[in-house]
This record gives sequence, structure tokens and C-alpha cells, in this order.
Amino acid sequence: MIDPDHCPPNWPNPDEPGALAGIRICDFTGQLAGAGATKILAALGAEVIRIEDPANEGRWDILRGTQPFIGEHRGIEAGGSFNNHNAAKLGITLNLRDDRAKELLAELIAVSDAVTENFAAGVLERLGFGYEAQRALKPDIVYVSNCGFGADGPYAGFRSWGPIAQAVSGLTFQSGLPDLPPAGWGYSFMDHTGAYYMAMAILMALYHRRRTGEGQWVDLACIEAAGTLHGAASLDFTVNGRPARRDGMPDSNRSRSPAMVPHGVWACRGEDEWVTIAVRDDDDWQRFAAAVDRPWATDERWHRLAGRLAEEDRLERLIGEWTAQRGKAEAAELLVAAGVPAAPVLRPSERIDGDPRTSDWGMWVTAPHSSFGDTRVEGLPMRLSENDWAIGRAAPCLGEDNHYVLGEVLGHSADELAELAAAGVI
Repeated sequence: MIDPDHCPPNWPNPDEPGALAGIRICDFTGQLAGAGATKILAALGAEVIRIEDPANEGRWDILRGTQPFIGEHRGIEAGGSFNNHNAAKLGITLNLRDDRAKELLAELIAVSDAVTENFAAGVLERLGFGYEAQRALKPDIVYVSNCGFGADGPYAGFRSWGPIAQAVSGLTFQSGLPDLPPAGWGYSFMDHTGAYYMAMAILMALYHRRRTGEGQWVDLACIEAAGTLHGAASLDFTVNGRPARRDGMPDSNRSRSPAMVPHGVWACRGEDEWVTIAVRDDDDWQRFAAAVDRPWATDERWHRLAGRLAEEDRLERLIGEWTAQRGKAEAAELLVAAGVPAAPVLRPSERIDGDPRTSDWGMWVTAPHSSFGDTRVEGLPMRLSENDWAIGRAAPCLGEDNHYVLGEVLGHSADELAELAAAGVI
């Protein structure tokens, strides 16, 4: 557990430990599928010690120095995604091509509860720190690896990246407009899902160890995590034999399971302004028609779902003419007041800075960065009434916590650390 008298700079509330206080994680994760997992644990109070390579400026995580950047800053400390995914963590550097650095890593593993990584399969094994080597250092260690295709099987040697995981899992095939090539999702949802599963896996393995005293190796595959996002489409194909995507439906926002009409997104007054509307049943339609207050909305043919389905194209055009005369917030508020599900389509800036629900919840927090000052990062979408999450510092600069981890945690002197730094070990 972090000692309140010997804690890293900017550590949040050492006198009020989080839910995972006392857990130390030796962390090799990067990008999102791994770094997103350990960020969750760090925000909940675990001491996550991120290990990076000093020889190439920490660039085994390519997000460290790539856009989007923090304001006007540039360089290896300024990558916006890196800083978001690694907030609340400690950062040290070890040149694992050097035997002395490997000795330091062995010391760290021996005092850690878990080792986490999302390298390609076999990387830590080749460095001399596979699961059996870790067990020799700490018999009850929890080792969690999260690579594209898992640690064994016919594809274990393949490397993966977001678009690859998306395509191989089948998600790319499902995404796109009718009669056009698959479009992909345009965002790495499969990495987010992989991170969530990884965080759960770490916690479950630690809980098992608490009950039994047994450590274990947890093997995850991001491709399989992405496959879980198929949901009802996989079930529909398995049970009913229906194909997974694009059966000629002209508007991918329409709902067929269950059937709802109208159901979709309509353009509003202004440039690139939109509102979503979902009429769930015939009672919703009556409320919608009263709110719209147009002669066409009272057409008896549309009082029942079957009639609305039969003339869905025409109905959507008429609704579009109505929404085009209103701002998106006005249209949504009018419908919601009538009891019809609707919402304006918000830009990120509107959702983060302009929506009072966001500020009231506290999802976006400001944390101090040792080089750039206050930096905004994502929090966690949950609240614990007794020991809530906290992010008291932004992502660490390269090697920022060498003296705390290698000095105070492992017990090496300042002179020894200076020598190791001069020799390129740390």
C-alpha cells in the first residue's frame, strides 16, 4: 500500500485509499487495449507502475508522441491519447537489453501483485520474463497478457492492430451501407472492449488469489473480445440463418428488431445539425403526431405500425421537412416533452463542455501534468459512494518516477540510480 509519508508527487488522497489500494501492478501495456485497462485500476487506487524503454524515448507505445497533442505542445510527452490512457499511473524506464535492467525488473516483479502487457505473443518470454520466470520470482503472481490472437493457436504468431482486429472479428463486414463495400467502424471499439475485459480479468485473477493463494496466467485475445460486439447479429444468424449485415435496408438507422417507425436521424436547421427520434409503438406515434401538429401526421393509415412501415420512405421525408425548420435542441425538447424518445446529436465539444449533465457527473477531470500543468482527461463512468475513483495526476513523463519506484520502493540509493542513468540502464 502507498505510504502517505512516501508517495509520488501529486498522488491523490493518500489518507483516503481507493478500492484497489494495496495492489501494485508492473505494467507493460500500451496504446488502448492494455493501457485503458490499467488506467481503470489506477483510478481506483492501484499503484500502476508503467515500464518504458529509455533508449527510444518510450516509443514502444506509439501514442506517446503522436497527435492529437496537448494544446500547442509537441514531442514525446505531449501525445493526447497517451496522456488520457495513462493518467494516474507511475512511469519508470528500464533498458531491458541490459542485464542490470533485467535485475531491476525482477526485483519489481517480486514485490508486485500482477504483471500486465499487450505485446505480441511471446515478447516477454523472449526477454526472459514469461509466466514461469515470473512465478520463480513471485509464486502467486498474476500475469495478464492481451494480444491480438491470444498466446496459442494457429494465429498466435500474428500481430494485430485496430483495423485488423476489426476485420478478422467480423465487425468490418457488418458496417457499411447497402450494396457498398464494408466501411469499418472508423473507431477502435474493439480496443475499448479488450481493455474492459482485461480490467475484469485482472480483478478476477486477483480475487481468486485472495481466496486461494494461487496466482495464474490470464490469456486474452483482442480479436475474440471484438467478436463479442456482434451480439444479436450472431444470435440471429445462429438461430435463424439470417445474414449478419446489409440486407438492402436503405437506412442503417432504421429499426427492424423490433420494428419501429419512425426510427432514425434527421437533419435540422443549421449546418450538420441532427436530431434522433425513436417512435416505439402506436401510442408513441399518437404523441409524436400531436407534438408535430401537421395535417399529414393525422393520416389514419399511420395510426398503426403496419401502415407506417408500408410508407416509411414518404414518412421520413415529411419528418425531415419538419425537423429542417427547427434547431436540433428545439426539436428534441418538443418531442421529449410529449413523451417521445428524442435527442440532439451532439458534437464532442457540446457533450463535454456544453452539457450540464457532464459537468454534474464529473466525467472529465483536470489533473496536473509535470511538464504542461493542468490537463483534462477522461474519468470513469461510475461512482462508488464509499471509496470513489480519483485521478490526481496526468500521465507520467518518461522516467518521471524512477527515483520513487527504484529508490523508495526497491531501495536503491540516489548515487546508484545516477550511475544506472549514466550507463543507459534506466
